[in-house]
Amino acid sequence: MQIVNMHDAKTHLSQLIARAIEFGEPFIIAKSGRPLVKIVPLDAEEQRTASYRIGFMKGKLKYPEDAEELMHLGDPEVAEMFGVST
Repeated sequence: MQIVNMHDAKTHLSQLIARAIEFGEPFIIAKSGRPLVKIVPLDAEEQRTASYRIGFMKGKLKYPEDAEELMHLGDPEVAEMFGVST
């Protein structure tokens, strides 16, 4: 992640923000070598949290047609939890 000092950030703020938006690259603004703020594009934050939600892979995974038969080979207690009779 790029760290930019305060003076350079003031001078090149438009370019830094354009890079952050275009490439999704966050950057940090520092003063006297001490990090102060992190600039992150809003869309990147929304996409990051969206990918961690339960069910984000719905419809993207396939399981074999004989998957139910495979469940019968496993532990009867586990099969019972999923409502499959052994």
